Amino acid sequence: DAGVHSKAWYAATCDRKTAEDALYRSNKDGSFLVRKSSGQDSRQPYTLVVFYNRKVYNIPIRLIESTRQYALGREKSGEERFDSVAEIVENHQCTPLVLIDSQNNTKDSTKLKHIVRVS
Repeated sequence: DAGVHSKAWYAATCDRKTAEDALYRSNKDGSFLVRKSSGQDSRQPYTLVVFYNRKVYNIPIRLIESTRQYALGREKSGEERFDSVAEIVENHQCTPLVLIDSQNNTKDSTKLKHIVRVS
């Protein structure tokens, strides 16, 4: 189960809009949660939702079938792979996560700092 179900940052029944609203309310850079992805695609089971600089980023978490590992965003060479979604979160609580704004073509980075709970 990717190690998500017992985690405080996992919002099991949360849709995109609810997640974004919760992060905007938190209004803290580095606020985050993980939700199930909207599309029913087994190769992209979860989405990491991050708040930074008054914007919310929805970053797909991909399942790499061949290795049963997880990676963030679109596939790229030399990407980091993790054995669980929990490992992705733990890693980016220490290592900054690159946030790409595709609309403005800008890059930022932040660590995952504040768990947002969706009530």
